[in-house]
Amino acid sequence: MLAETICSAASAAGLGIAAVTAYRKRFLAATRIAAYSLVPIGLVLTGVVEWVSGIAFKPSVWIGFGVLGLAWLLFMTTRAVERRSGTTRAERRAARAAERNEAVAPGASAPSLGAGSHARPAAAAAPPKPKKKQEAAAPGDDFSDIEAILKKHGI
Repeated sequence: MLAETICSAASAAGLGIAAVTAYRKRFLAATRIAAYSLVPIGLVLTGVVEWVSGIAFKPSVWIGFGVLGLAWLLFMTTRAVERRSGTTRAERRAARAAERNEAVAPGASAPSLGAGSHARPAAAAAPPKPKKKQEAAAPGDDFSDIEAILKKHGI
């Protein structure tokens, strides 16, 4: 009951200020003030004020708002941590997909190419022929020096 009285008084005061503003021949401003002053009485007539006052005095409602606030805080914290780590959800999904697809086929001496990569010529796809140590590495054989180091260490 008190809230309805306060809203009615605020509307009456606003309409009075709008009348004074219109008297000063500032009709556009007076119309805007009248519109703002009619909002509280409109809220009372629609029942919104009674609903809000019913919510404001129930502890369970405030606990609900607290839980919603906690959920929002947790969500924002995870977003901040995600931004600091420098990875997005799409990047992590792509990394997981790359882990599932093996980069090197078992028993292969060179990395295999996926379907989306540049295709190798048919001659380069054939198994490599044994080379002598004196021959220089071909431009397409990028991993020969690495293979030699690994063989030297028994890996």
